[in-house]
Amino acid sequence: MTRNRATAIGFTAVLLWALLALFTIGSAPVPPLLLNALCFAIGGGIGLIWTLATGQGAVLRKVPFKVYAFGTLGLFGYHLLYFTAFRLSPTAETGLIAYLWPLFIVLLSGLLPGERLTALHIFGALVAFAGAALIVLTRGSSGEGSVLGLVLAFGCAVTWAVYSVLSRRLGAVPTASVTIFCLATAVLSMVAHLALEQTQWPDTAMGWFSVLALGIGPVGIAFFTWDTGMKKGDIQLLGVASYAAPLLSTLALVIAGIAPPSLMLLVAAILITGGAALAAKASAKRNQA
Repeated sequence: MTRNRATAIGFTAVLLWALLALFTIGSAPVPPLLLNALCFAIGGGIGLIWTLATGQGAVLRKVPFKVYAFGTLGLFGYHLLYFTAFRLSPTAETGLIAYLWPLFIVLLSGLLPGERLTALHIFGALVAFAGAALIVLTRGSSGEGSVLGLVLAFGCAVTWAVYSVLSRRLGAVPTASVTIFCLATAVLSMVAHLALEQTQWPDTAMGWFSVLALGIGPVGIAFFTWDTGMKKGDIQLLGVASYAAPLLSTLALVIAGIAPPSLMLLVAAILITGGAALAAKASAKRNQA
């Protein structure tokens, strides 16, 4: 698989994550950890069917336990920190801190063997972050903030960045292993749900459809394509391009009539696109060199 193709596959995860907010709203009143358990069970189930259909079942038995532990802690740890952060501090600042992970991916990628981080990559990431910041801060707050919530939001950003970058070091591990990551995350999420939340199931057909859609796309296929992009694609370009997720997510809400259109979206789109273009230019120069 070529580097460009792997990058394109990885970017489909960003496109799928753009639907996360829309379907999460549609899944109400399901509490976060139960929703996590349901969606990862669906995503893991799809991964299991794909793995068996492609004859990779035997491969999964050869993957070391420490790799499964790493992947499970990455997926479950990120979502647990994310949900807890917003429960304690449902503010725009929390969202902004949580969205530091693409910038962290770009910065940490410079530590990987064979990768060369340039000033243009960093500048592009900062420009794109400014665009994402416009979107997140304009959404405003839905409650009181707390220092612990902000700390947990920072922790979730670091967790996802470290998980993504270290996935590159596991390039020899088949993407099929994400199946086990998802199924184990579903189990841990259900345990956490039973301990911390009151069970509430979707109360409409649209609610169940939203849960199914989340499990298939944003909390399912997306993690498999992201794994491919992180292991074989342009990690710096994918990091910067990830800032398209909040922009596309807001556009999806506008199309669905849930959020109003605004000039801010246009400005954010210009900044995020510009940042990604700078990163692409930096990668092109690096490849030529």
